[in-house]
Amino acid sequence: MKIDQVSEAIRSFFKKTLGTDAKVIKITKSEDGWVGEAEIYEESSFIKSLGLPSRVQDRNTYEIKLTDTLEVTSYVRKREVATAE
Repeated sequence: MKIDQVSEAIRSFFKKTLGTDAKVIKITKSEDGWVGEAEIYEESSFIKSLGLPSRVQDRNTYEIKLTDTLEVTSYVRKREVATAE
């Protein structure tokens, strides 16, 4: 499996699952397959919970694990960084 195929699988997964584009920032080969990290801009959950209109988005980093056949086995959000567009 090539890294560009892994990168495409990660971007495709997040597009389908979260409905947004992902920027792959890290991919490493692991014993069980692949581990990647992706940055995703999402509407600020804090601002949204207040019911306020805003262009502020959270830059979230997700870790994703895939098998050698590119099946996603897990993903988790790692951190949030607020940014303004």
